[in-house]
Amino acid sequence: MTTNDGDERAYLDHAATTVLRPAARDAFLEASAVRGNPSSVHTSGRRARAVLDESLARIAALLDVPRSWVIMTSGGTEADNLALRAVPQGLREKDPSRTAVAVAATDHPAVLATARSLTGSAAAGAAGFEVRELEVDRVGALRPQGIADALADGTVALASAALVNNETGAVQDIAALAARAREHGTLVHTDAVQGVGHVSLPSWEDVDLMSLSGHKLGAPVGVGTLVARPEVPFAAVSTGGGQQRGVRSGTLDAAHAAAFAAALEEALAERGAQSARLHALASRLRAGIATIDPEARFTLPSDAPQSGHIVHVVFPGADADSLLFLLDERGVDSSAGSACSAGVTQASPVLAAMGVNEEQARGTLRLSLGWTSTERDVDLLLAALPEALRRARAVGALMNG
Repeated sequence: MTTNDGDERAYLDHAATTVLRPAARDAFLEASAVRGNPSSVHTSGRRARAVLDESLARIAALLDVPRSWVIMTSGGTEADNLALRAVPQGLREKDPSRTAVAVAATDHPAVLATARSLTGSAAAGAAGFEVRELEVDRVGALRPQGIADALADGTVALASAALVNNETGAVQDIAALAARAREHGTLVHTDAVQGVGHVSLPSWEDVDLMSLSGHKLGAPVGVGTLVARPEVPFAAVSTGGGQQRGVRSGTLDAAHAAAFAAALEEALAERGAQSARLHALASRLRAGIATIDPEARFTLPSDAPQSGHIVHVVFPGADADSLLFLLDERGVDSSAGSACSAGVTQASPVLAAMGVNEEQARGTLRLSLGWTSTERDVDLLLAALPEALRRARAVGALMNG
């Protein structure tokens, strides 16, 4: 991709934010030209409401759910917070024995940190919950016995696991988690932020709540959705005008909803073709990296269940920060893992949960592909990697010497 200043760059960080789709941009601009608050009853308000209603209906149809299930949010983090905070409280109000939540140990901080907050401060309004972190194996899959043990006593209100891990690309068997959860009356949530447009979404027979984020599928930053069955109880965690089932009060954003709908439609329509294309690019990346550095270790073997858009690799002896800087200097945008850690590169809890120790986890690189990715992006990375890796290992040797 050629940037505005004329430089050719390989953008390999789509898992952090993918490129804005023209259809989403156009939908946003068109909808933003409609004046009025969708909650107002005058003519302008009704016109704004029509834009919003059409967008919500489109989103619901694309996800194969009734429109009433769709709760618009500011993104995946807010959607996860609503699911992990408001729902367990709502369930405990109905059934005081539901005093625990279970979350995958490799999940995004929007899930894990929110769940952990339920154990502490009364100021959070949800003190007293027990958090059970579900163990995973070396390829990031939930351990069946761990699920069984965590849910056995019937006190778990909600179980949550990401459909696709944001660092490694590991795909979780949500149906297997749901089958066990149903035995104990436990609701199931999945953060599907990284999965849309890359893998099949779970069946609504298996999940009760699903979080999605606009900027991961080609909509602008600042919009997402929590899809929730109508019978799911939400405690009041904010107050206001009572919009969206009283779950999330506030003036609804018709322009962002329109952009989200446009991006979602394209992402779902293209999934089959894009998935095959990105798998092929990922295979080229893997082969090229293995040729350049036989010591490189891919976090997931090629036969492990995974999304095709993320290649996560460990270069033993390399300093991760230096590697990222050196690749950036040579026109490659990449990351060491999640982009949601305030810009700080740190030891990965995801890799730790998968049994990778801190020393082994140094020198990590996440390369993530998206709808604009090309063979040229792969070529640029493979051309830049040898020298960047040599120098990053030299820094690593100095730091560890």
